[in-house]
Amino acid sequence: MKQISPQLKNHISGELTTMVTCWILTRRDGVRLAFTTHDREIYFDNLAFSPVNSFLPSMVSSTNSLNVDNLEVQAILSSDGLTEKDIRAGLLDHARISIFQVNWQDLSMGKISIRHGWLGEFTLKDQNFTVEIRGLAQKLQQVIGHLYSPECRADLGADNCHVNMEKYTALGSVTEVLGRDSFTDVNRLEASGWYDYGYVRWLRGGNAGIMSEVKTFTGGQFILYDRPLESIMVGDQFLAVAGCDKRSGTCKSKFQNFENFKGEIAIPGTDALYNYPGLK
Repeated sequence: MKQISPQLKNHISGELTTMVTCWILTRRDGVRLAFTTHDREIYFDNLAFSPVNSFLPSMVSSTNSLNVDNLEVQAILSSDGLTEKDIRAGLLDHARISIFQVNWQDLSMGKISIRHGWLGEFTLKDQNFTVEIRGLAQKLQQVIGHLYSPECRADLGADNCHVNMEKYTALGSVTEVLGRDSFTDVNRLEASGWYDYGYVRWLRGGNAGIMSEVKTFTGGQFILYDRPLESIMVGDQFLAVAGCDKRSGTCKSKFQNFENFKGEIAIPGTDALYNYPGLK
């Protein structure tokens, strides 16, 4: 049950209300961003809430059956901390969010909480974004422990992988732009496929600070999964990090790290159920 002040309860029960929605984002680096659907700035709880255009929360669905609560937020990208560049750079990944409502005509009535949680998956389209709000119940849907898999469960360079990423990271510079999502660095002489499933982190240029995943690498040519926010320019500097396809052969030959491989290549798959005498 939500706890609200008697004054706010009486106000909500009236025929005419002056309620607005506010939300606070706390990034993982500690930076706090505060916004409101009101048409002017609001000062509440020692924070200044900036007006934001087209803030549209979906219907909130909560149950007592431990199902995941559903809530999405849609808003227009703006220059007040909600930029596409920051989203693509991962600054808002898993940020904490608190959504509540207040009476803008009398903030002393307090607030009514709508949802607390973490930001989930972002969807970007034109100048809009949609993001999932994930609450505590969402964590109950996650797998605890490990599942058997023929592919490695570790992330390349993580503590349970033990690969020294300095050996597989190279400083590069764009020598030719092939398109919005592709470029060439003639100084990259690694074998084709070396950076497949890896990424480049832009150091200089319009995309500085943003990470782009590599789809394919062939003969010094990089093709990215997504187009960077800003156009790639000749001379842009980046760090290229090798990729891993999670297969045992790659772990053995490319990274010389098979002793730390986190997959089970000898366990039969479901096709083994059909491999018995008399079937064929």
